[in-house]
This record gives sequence, structure tokens and C-alpha cells, in this order.
Amino acid sequence: MSEEKLRVLVTGATGRLGRSVTAALAAAGHEPVSVDVVADPDSPWEHLPADLTHAGDAYAAIARYRPDAVVHLAALAVPFSRPEHTLYTTNTALAFNVLQASVDLGVRRVAVASSPTVIGYGNPAGWAPSYLPLDEDHPTAPWNAYSLSKLAVEQAMGMFATRRGDHVRFAAFRPCFVVAPEDWAGAPTQDGRTIGERLERPEIGAVSLFNYLDARDAGTFVTRLVEQLPGLPNGEVFFVGADDGLVREPVADAIATHVPAAADAAATLAAASPLFSNAKAKRLLGWSPEHSWRTELT
Repeated sequence: MSEEKLRVLVTGATGRLGRSVTAALAAAGHEPVSVDVVADPDSPWEHLPADLTHAGDAYAAIARYRPDAVVHLAALAVPFSRPEHTLYTTNTALAFNVLQASVDLGVRRVAVASSPTVIGYGNPAGWAPSYLPLDEDHPTAPWNAYSLSKLAVEQAMGMFATRRGDHVRFAAFRPCFVVAPEDWAGAPTQDGRTIGERLERPEIGAVSLFNYLDARDAGTFVTRLVEQLPGLPNGEVFFVGADDGLVREPVADAIATHVPAAADAAATLAAASPLFSNAKAKRLLGWSPEHSWRTELT
């Protein structure tokens, strides 16, 4: 638990990721403030309904609470869930408004959620990794409006970091496929399928290289990130994922079957290796995931 109590404004706090992030912040002794377009009368902490695609709402929320830190999670979170122009304009407007308002109103720590999809996997025109496991230095190649919007979010974060220097500390993080606690007990995941279905039909998860992340681990990551931002190089980007892949068979075999273009890169991976490296988060933050499908699935 951090000795410094922070007021942390979390956008998109009623979502499957946001619920666990706010809970983890509170458990660490901080004061989460929830801001979301969805009203939440049962929120255990302060909650403000707001549409942050309107710049005025973003400024009003931050001016009202004067947070020490902002964690921006709000987004249309599923590729192709809306028309492409809607996904792009919504996600980029949300992020830019929150970043601009945070900077203008004196917030000193800002973390924004991106996505592993910026790497470009799943492209129907063809994609192969330069190497595996994927890390933050791997080239990006977005091929749809969602992944492009998330890369734009990272670049907007970088622009503000360049403009403000170390006066404001920024970071972006790419959470893998988020599994809420209730999903382990059979609730549908964010794509409508259960974890059991994804394990029984590995072709479902193959398109995203079997990546996943327990939402509670996401919460502890964000808490560590917010606490340690002042001591990190400004503008860092992190992958955040589990220590294994969401697949029963050895990961190299599963990739050879379902993503043959990546077979050579995966050939030397250990049987339960993740294809997205979380080594940077471990090294810079001292964070490690505590949950795996192998122990959580009921």
C-alpha cells in the first residue's frame, strides 16, 4: 500500500476493467472517483455521469474533483461493435478531451488505456510477427478503426508528454483480453463467448494470439502505475497480460495450427508461454499477475 493517498479520477469506471481498477485503487488506500456516461447509483465511491466526448464535460469533471491522477479507460471497447467512423471519432475524442483537460487543469499523473490490437494481429490481408513474444518495441500495424484509434490515443499521450515535459507524468498501457471475475464462473466475456468456449475452440482466441488478463490483475497494475509514475521515464507504454496463454495445448502447436504465419516465431516458446511479454511491467513496476485460467476457471 502506498503511503501517499491519491485522488484518482477513473473514466469508464463502470466497465469490466473499470470496476476492478477502482476496487484495486480503493484497496490500496487511494480515493477513486468514477466518471462514466453510464449512471451508477450503487457505486461505493463518488460517481459522476458524464459524456466525455464533449470537451466541456471533461473539463467540468476534472475541475470538480481536482484529482491527483487520471486513469482514462473510457472507450468503445470492442472492434467492429459500431460503424468504423463512430469507433474512431468516439475513442479519439474521449482520449484527447481527457488529456487536454487534465493538462490544462493541473493533473500531474495521467495513464491512458490503449490495446494490444495496435500490433495488427488478425488482419485478413495477412500478418506475421517480427518476433515472439511480442513486446512494446514491436512495430505497430493497425488495420481497423478500433486499433487505429488506440494507436492515436498513444500518440496523443506522447504529444502531451513532449509538450509538457516532466511537469506532467504520462503512460499508456495495453491490457490484454480482460476477464472479469464473474467470467471464470461461466458468464459471457466481452465478445459474448465463455472462457470454456474459448478453451474448447482455440480458433476463437488464436486470432488474438491467446492473450488475456484477469481484471483484478489489471487493477493492481494500474494502481502500481499511478503510484510510480513520477519515477518512470515519461511517456512509457506497457503491455499488461497474464503469464500464460489462454489455450490448453502447447502454445507453439496451437499457433502452428491456427496462425501458421507465426509458426516459426513461436517454435521455441515454452508450452505455456504468453505471446505478449509483460517483462517491462515486471521490471519497471515490480508488478506480476496473480491469476491464471489454470487456477481460476470453475
